[in-house]
Amino acid sequence: MKYYIGIDLGGTNVRALLVDANGETYSEVKESTEKEQGPDYVYTKIVRMIRTLDYDACGGFENVRGIGIGVPGPVDTVKGVMIMASNLPGFEGYPIVEKLKAEFQKPVFLDNDANVAGLAEALLGAGKGYPTVYFITVSTGIGGAFIVDGKLVSGGRGHAGEIGNIIVKPGGYKQGALNAGAAEGECSGTAITRKGQAIFGDAVKHAGNVFDLAAKGNEDAIAIAEESINELSTLLANIAHTVDPHCFVLGGGVMKSRDYFWDTLNRQFNEKIHVGMRNHIPLLLKKLDDCGAIGAAMLPMSQLGDE
Repeated sequence: MKYYIGIDLGGTNVRALLVDANGETYSEVKESTEKEQGPDYVYTKIVRMIRTLDYDACGGFENVRGIGIGVPGPVDTVKGVMIMASNLPGFEGYPIVEKLKAEFQKPVFLDNDANVAGLAEALLGAGKGYPTVYFITVSTGIGGAFIVDGKLVSGGRGHAGEIGNIIVKPGGYKQGALNAGAAEGECSGTAITRKGQAIFGDAVKHAGNVFDLAAKGNEDAIAIAEESINELSTLLANIAHTVDPHCFVLGGGVMKSRDYFWDTLNRQFNEKIHVGMRNHIPLLLKKLDDCGAIGAAMLPMSQLGDE
């Protein structure tokens, strides 16, 4: 059995796992990120956490094949640095991969957190057994990952899968640096919440409240839900026409309300793609409860070509 270390580096917490090729966890360490202390401090914390893991199961650290790191935001996978780090100030361009390689003398790989979550789902979860998998998370934002034969497609600068910036409503809402009418600004959990609060005020705390009101027959909530699902189905159709995946795997907080919209999403998606594609690309729900650090651990397995 081969073993890997996965690091899930977020703005709030950082986790380190010792994982085998089947995704089974043997040791775990979790701490607060303390990002306000700066990248050098966080890096030192990660080094300590890696050293703290219990390596008895794999016969010692020397038997670990590699280290993978999942981080929020776009990543230059060639240089091994974050391109944007709004949730981790100071990490833009920080050479975390280079430093960890020098520290541990192991292969180290870095990628976006949605990408590593998608990799875990493709290798171990709902997408297991499919040659190509497109993973999408619809939550605070919208992220995606395309996995081909067990490997992530990162693109020329690591931006492959940044589908939240695809326009689904020309001239629509502009969120931050994204395009006006981009998917993340129109049909993410944050977007649905924003639309709901504009009508219902504090009665809407999250996107699920909007779907709950729609299920009870509230016409305003139904209108928001219908618009959002129409936009999400457009996003799926755009991706399908670009890469024709064997399946989509959908995750994220918005999927908790799937009982309301799942059938509609499937129907609209199939109506918007070519006839020859219809009913050949299943929409699957993600299976793994915690695919962040596990997915990060799958990065070295994938990149090193391990079986």
